[in-house]
Amino acid sequence: MKKIFLFLFLFLSCNLMLIAQQTDEILENELNNLVKDFKGDVGIYVYNLKSNKEAAINADTIFPTASIVKVPILIEVFKQIKEGGLHYNDTLVYDAKRKYGGSGLMQFYKDSTVTDLRTLASLMITISDNTTSLWCQELVGGGLAINETMADLGLAHTRVNSRTEGRSEDWEKYGWGQTTPREMTSLLIKMRQRTLIDEASSDEMYRIMSNSFYTDYSLSQIPPYVQTAAKQGMVNKSRSELVMVNAPSGDYVFYIATKNNADQSWGFDNKAWQLQRNISAYLWNYFEPNSEWKPANGFAELVKGLRY
Repeated sequence: MKKIFLFLFLFLSCNLMLIAQQTDEILENELNNLVKDFKGDVGIYVYNLKSNKEAAINADTIFPTASIVKVPILIEVFKQIKEGGLHYNDTLVYDAKRKYGGSGLMQFYKDSTVTDLRTLASLMITISDNTTSLWCQELVGGGLAINETMADLGLAHTRVNSRTEGRSEDWEKYGWGQTTPREMTSLLIKMRQRTLIDEASSDEMYRIMSNSFYTDYSLSQIPPYVQTAAKQGMVNKSRSELVMVNAPSGDYVFYIATKNNADQSWGFDNKAWQLQRNISAYLWNYFEPNSEWKPANGFAELVKGLRY
């Protein structure tokens, strides 16, 4: 009898895995067409949570995360809040020595400004604040603690490299963090399904990720009245984006990763950012074929003058 139950369990498990891994060949072929002329390396993973179908291009290849590594940092923060080591409203005092350039607001805070962990977590994700991100990484015990949690979640390649013992070679190759399109997408899927840490933590993390400041890439091709959760990452040779769309016909998630990019410019027309917009637009129209929404005329002119 035990053997029969074991057989049934394995049979059902294998079939569930097959259902989850069904390939949307039409979508995958079109994605290949969209990326074929891109001068650089591209990885894409798309998963429709309703149909359980996926499309993948180099989805298990390791890419630099740039600021998308802040998602694993966020997860570790909430894990330690759940465990009682940290508290969401913990009072913190900003030291001007923490200032780190690039994106973010906290670098402009006055020395000794009183803040809290909740503010750090929000700024880290919504405006990709570098100063608060490094502070959060320090508060949770550094990259080793984050990497241990990623391994516990079954992720073999998603790791923090910067300021992490034993990962200097990985840092030289990939920068602050590394991941694969499939792995990073899996974190957002768990968050959406309320299974990452626990329901309350998943909900709050998802709320934070639903307030991205950077709307002129993939998000620009999705109606503003449709909720999205997103994180962007960008350095000279690598531009990537993680997005979940709570679409009317069913949620879908995608990760677009690029590296070794020929175009390292920082204007609106950067080729990687154009690729992200093109893929996002195609996905919206593919999954929502009856939608009449189109990006507003003049959008490009509205944000084209912005510099990052």
